[in-house]
Amino acid sequence: MPQKTLHVGNYTHDVFLSHASEDKVQVARPLALMLQERGLRVWYDEFELRIGDNLIAKLNAGMNSSRFGILVLSNDFFGKNWTEYELNTLEYMAVTQEFILFPVLHNISVEELRAYRASLANIVARSTATHTIEEIAIEIHEIILQRTLLY
Repeated sequence: MPQKTLHVGNYTHDVFLSHASEDKVQVARPLALMLQERGLRVWYDEFELRIGDNLIAKLNAGMNSSRFGILVLSNDFFGKNWTEYELNTLEYMAVTQEFILFPVLHNISVEELRAYRASLANIVARSTATHTIEEIAIEIHEIILQRTLLY
């Protein structure tokens, strides 16, 4: 299937992928690679971070240069300083800009999510318990493509 690469506005990335390192192998890396294969420009730590980089500066630049955000939410995600920083920033962007968040639940229920962050439970999510990573990647790609065609 031919893939369309998206280049809209001043954004250098279509999507910023936030995740806990414990979820990298099972969810984050395969999702990032599948989205990239579909033509999306993905800000993902393994694609972007190099030795000597200033982590906060790179995270800020990545979030600010992205049109959408993916949150791989799990018990490992919550309570970490880096993921909390990314979550706070991405939520702020969702409230103040036309920035859409795509929550992906991994080994966590909607009830657990609501207990930690009720505002996120209000956003329709996909769960790795009910959807494959490929299904999630396809749906995210389709939504981004639809949103891009609207502008």
